[in-house]
Amino acid sequence: MSNWSDREFPDTICLFDVDGTLTPARGVITDHMKQTLIDLRKKCVVGFVGGSDFVKQKEQLGDNALDLFDFCFSENGLTAYREGKPLPGNSFLQFLGEDRYAKLVNFCLRYIADLELPQKRGTFIEFRRGMVNISPIGRNCTREERNEYEKFDLENKIREKFVAALEKEFPDYGLKYSIGGQISFDVFPIGWDKTYCLNHLKDEGFKTYHFFGDKTFKGGNDWEIYNHPVITGHAVNNPEETEAILKETFKL
Repeated sequence: MSNWSDREFPDTICLFDVDGTLTPARGVITDHMKQTLIDLRKKCVVGFVGGSDFVKQKEQLGDNALDLFDFCFSENGLTAYREGKPLPGNSFLQFLGEDRYAKLVNFCLRYIADLELPQKRGTFIEFRRGMVNISPIGRNCTREERNEYEKFDLENKIREKFVAALEKEFPDYGLKYSIGGQISFDVFPIGWDKTYCLNHLKDEGFKTYHFFGDKTFKGGNDWEIYNHPVITGHAVNNPEETEAILKETFKL
């Protein structure tokens, strides 16, 4: 197991949200950002943490994502890699059980059916290993439709109201709801937000933890880790701000 002695600051780790932090929203990482991360790895340990599965994350970060980062945390760390090798995982379905999961899905489908939206597409519920992702418009929308829906959602609080309805319907399920990205929100067990990935880092000897994210507001999917007591949080609006903070902090 590496002790990170090749880094200038071996007891420091930088963790990054993916969407809107390392990449544009649902976009791909730039060569410039890749080089910034390569330079950063000479200074400290580097990892990413996101709610999407690893296949989707590779679409944004590239097929060499395992080589670009020391730690890769998909689905908030329920699927995890250290230096390219898998770490122990967990399962949302195992936590909730088939009966409760079916009731949750049925409620969501009925709720979406009754929503009046400018557009609806497909894949309203995406089942993942550590969570379900709910999208009122459907994840199959185009980039243009995604941008239009985001504006509509902000004006009409569609996702915010949806989450409130779920909290009222399933108060005893032990679930948390986190709005992230442009078109959807995540549903996962309490404690399985992005702070879950920190369980994989407890024995690494890190003394300083930096986290960069764009959804650090309350209810956003970066809120919990951004406010965790061991974390030094950096709120950004785009990858350019991420790079600027890194260059200033680590003299890249």
